[in-house]
Amino acid sequence: MNLEEIKKNGPFAIGGENVDYAQYFDGTSYLNMISLKQVVVGNVTFEAGCRNHWHIHHAKSGGGQMLLVTAGRGWYQEWGKPARELRPGDVVHIPPEVKHWHGAARDSAFQHLAIEVPGENTSNEWCEAVSDDDYNALP
Repeated sequence: MNLEEIKKNGPFAIGGENVDYAQYFDGTSYLNMISLKQVVVGNVTFEAGCRNHWHIHHAKSGGGQMLLVTAGRGWYQEWGKPARELRPGDVVHIPPEVKHWHGAARDSAFQHLAIEVPGENTSNEWCEAVSDDDYNALP
């Protein structure tokens, strides 16, 4: 799937280029904040080959993140575990304190809703980039 197909057929507008977080992504992504009330929900769109860096959602209690895949093909990986392929309809529950990354496959744009799970004293820690060798080894 290419970016134009997602723009045309995706359930949510892709929004503008994700310049505020660009330093934590390898490749180009787009962000459309769907909700800033009650529960924070962002529609994140990745061009083919784009992925975010390893990161951790910290929380004293509650917290974490959910991903609802809406278009394309991508990947999710927790530190020390194999990567999991993602397709539309997949749901990923990411507990707080779990180091992970997510992004598009090399040959497909990718889109998901990122839902911030409410919690106490939540923060996000950005870590190192996913290595090109590890990423390029994915099918």
